Amino acid sequence: MLYRSAKGGGKVVNFEQAILAGYAPDGGLYVPESLPEINVSQLNQWRDLSYKKLAFNILSLFIDLNIISSDDLKGLLDESYDTFEHEEVIPFYALKSYKKTYVMELFYGPTLSFKDIGMSFLVNLVNFFLKRNKQHLSAIVATTGDTGPAAAHFIAGKSNLDGWLLYPKDLITESQERQMTTLQYPNIHPVGVYNCPEGGDDLDVVINKLYRNKSFKKKLKLSSVNSLNWGRVMMQTVHYFYGYLKISKHTNHTVNIVVPSGAFGNLCAGGLARKMGLPIKNLIVANNKNACLHRLFNQGIFSKEPIHKTVSSAIDILIPINFWRYLYFCVDKNTKKIKNWMDTFEKTGKIVFDTNTYKAYSKGFLSLSISDEETLTTMKNLYEKEKYLLDPHGGVAMAAAKKLKETLRDDTLICLATAHPAKFPEIIEQIIKNKTLPKEATHPSIEDAKKRCQKSYTCDYTHLYESLINTMETNWELHHKNIK
Repeated sequence: MLYRSAKGGGKVVNFEQAILAGYAPDGGLYVPESLPEINVSQLNQWRDLSYKKLAFNILSLFIDLNIISSDDLKGLLDESYDTFEHEEVIPFYALKSYKKTYVMELFYGPTLSFKDIGMSFLVNLVNFFLKRNKQHLSAIVATTGDTGPAAAHFIAGKSNLDGWLLYPKDLITESQERQMTTLQYPNIHPVGVYNCPEGGDDLDVVINKLYRNKSFKKKLKLSSVNSLNWGRVMMQTVHYFYGYLKISKHTNHTVNIVVPSGAFGNLCAGGLARKMGLPIKNLIVANNKNACLHRLFNQGIFSKEPIHKTVSSAIDILIPINFWRYLYFCVDKNTKKIKNWMDTFEKTGKIVFDTNTYKAYSKGFLSLSISDEETLTTMKNLYEKEKYLLDPHGGVAMAAAKKLKETLRDDTLICLATAHPAKFPEIIEQIIKNKTLPKEATHPSIEDAKKRCQKSYTCDYTHLYESLINTMETNWELHHKNIK
C-alpha cells in the first residue's frame, strides 16, 4: 500500500513516510492509492471481535508487514488502548426516549474526548518510527478544544517528540486549556494565542506558512499529528466498523450514523469506511451555526464565512480541510481537479461545485445546521427524561437526530458523543440550573487539573509566525545542546 498527495505533487511514498511527514510536500493531504474492499464474509468474521482485534484487522489492510510487523502492531494497539477507562474502549448507551437510537460514547480515553482514539495510536506510531530511526520530530497542532489536550497527553515524556499546541486564547474552555498547560513535561509547549478573528482556522494558516518555510521545516523536522495526518483518519475508520458491528443485527442491516462535525476528519473516516464496504445508509452531518459543512452538503458550496462562537466550540470551524481527502475518492482520484479546487479556494475563498461533483460527494449524506438553543434544549430534555447527560457536541448530534427522526422513520441511529460533559461545566450548569454539578458531569482528572500550576506561552496572533520561529528554534537548539 503506497500513499500520494491528493493534489498530485511530489513522490509516491510508503506508509511510514506518509505518517512522519504529515503534509505532503505540495501542501496536499496524503491518501492511499486505493481503498481496501471489505465483503460480507469479512464483516461476519469480525462481528464478535474486541475493539483492539478489529483495529488490528482493519489497520493491517493499510500497513504493509514489512513496515510494521504483526507483533509490533499488536503491541502499539495494546499501548494505545489499555489506558482507556472502559474495558471495551467504546461502550454504547441505548436511549430510552428515542426508539432504535444509540449513543456511541467515544470519550473514555485519558483526555475524555474522541480525539484520544486516533491520537493515542498515531502518537505511539510516530514515536515507534522515530525510535527505530533514531530521529526527533517537532509536532505542531492547532486545536479548538480537544485535539490539543489529546496530543499533549500522548506526546508528554516522549524523548523523540516535542509537542507545540496552538489554541485560540479564551475560545476553549478552562478545563480543556488546563489539560494542556498543567502537564509539567519539558517537551510539551502550549501556546495560547490572542486575537484570532477566525478562531482555530487562523492558527492553521500560520502552521501552513511554517510548513512552506522549507529551511525551518527541515531544521525543526516539522510534522503534525492532527487530522491532516493520514494516521488519524485511518484509525478513526475503525470505530465506524465497530459501531456498525455492535449495533446491527446482521450484515444486511443498514444503520445511520450522526456525527457532530466541523473539520470533517471524523466524517471523512466514516465516508471512507462506507466506500470500503461498510453498509452505512446515511452519514448525518450535524453542524453548528458555523455551517461550513451544511453549505457543502446542502448547497454544494465550499466557502469561508465569518465565524460564530458557539457552545460546541470544538466544531467552530470554517475550513473543513479533510473534505479534500474524501473528495479525491469521489472524483476518480483526479488530482488535477483537487489541485485546481484547492488553489481556487486559496485565492477566492469560495467554490461552487458543478452538479456532477456535488452529486458524487453528497450521496449518502444528510446535513443540518443546529443552533445553540436547539443544542441546549436537546441536552436539557434528555437529562430530564432519563438522567443521561451529553456534552454540547453530542447535543448537536442528538438535536440533528431528533429533527431527522421522522424522515428516517424506524431506521437505526447511532449518535456519536465525542467528549465527556465534565469538560464543559459552565454549559452543564446552564442546563441543570444548579452550580452543584451531578456526578456524571465531573471527572477526577478535570478536578485534579484545577489544583495544578499552569505553564504556557502566550502570543498575539499578529506576531505569531515570527514568534513561533524564534521560540521553536531556540527550544530546538537547547534540546540538541543538552543531548550532546
